[in-house]
Amino acid sequence: MNSVIAPPPVPTIAVRNTMDVYPVHRIYCVGRNYAEHAREMGHDPDREPPFFFQKNPDSLVPNGGEFPYPDKTHDVHHEIEMVVALGAGGKDIPVAEALHRVYGYAVGLDMTRRDLQGQMKAAGRPWEIGKAFDSAAPCAEIVPASEIGHPTQGAVWLKVNGELRQQGDLNQMIWTVPETIAYLSGLFTLTAGDLIYTGTPAGVAAVQRGDILHGGIDGIGELQVNVV
Repeated sequence: MNSVIAPPPVPTIAVRNTMDVYPVHRIYCVGRNYAEHAREMGHDPDREPPFFFQKNPDSLVPNGGEFPYPDKTHDVHHEIEMVVALGAGGKDIPVAEALHRVYGYAVGLDMTRRDLQGQMKAAGRPWEIGKAFDSAAPCAEIVPASEIGHPTQGAVWLKVNGELRQQGDLNQMIWTVPETIAYLSGLFTLTAGDLIYTGTPAGVAAVQRGDILHGGIDGIGELQVNVV
């Protein structure tokens, strides 16, 4: 049996300090997982069940890469996040077993066409055009959990052209990584190769062409991309 078109390449992320790569299957993102960010977006930060949206694996941008300012928008926002890379999956994973599925962690950016997302919210429509556009998921190298463990605290920060924009801590997440994996696995069958963007702290704001975005998470790493 032959493919009628050439199969597309599998998106990958580098594994830090190795020649290995991590093949990406799906990208899930947790919405409003930090209380202060929920407030700045006009929502109650009470611990309601988490909700999710997806980005496309081919929207990944590597560390040091370029983020092309997207079309049909005038209000693109940065959202710095810890990214969880799964090494195994499953369905209805218990919270107590969730971390056994984690291969490693990375620093990522959930880039958002905020004006288009807002239009979709107002119309009760899906968010894809605001969240799942080309190059919308910059992500730094993955560092294996076998090297750093499973971080539950540590500063999360983002600077734009050297000016601090976002600042928080992993311990401010409303839903922890094990809780997120457990809940998400009740909605989807998770697999090795899945990434989970775990939400962003307060301070999201617009970017412009020419901006340099430089962020990091203590104990995990740093990410830099240029807006072009």
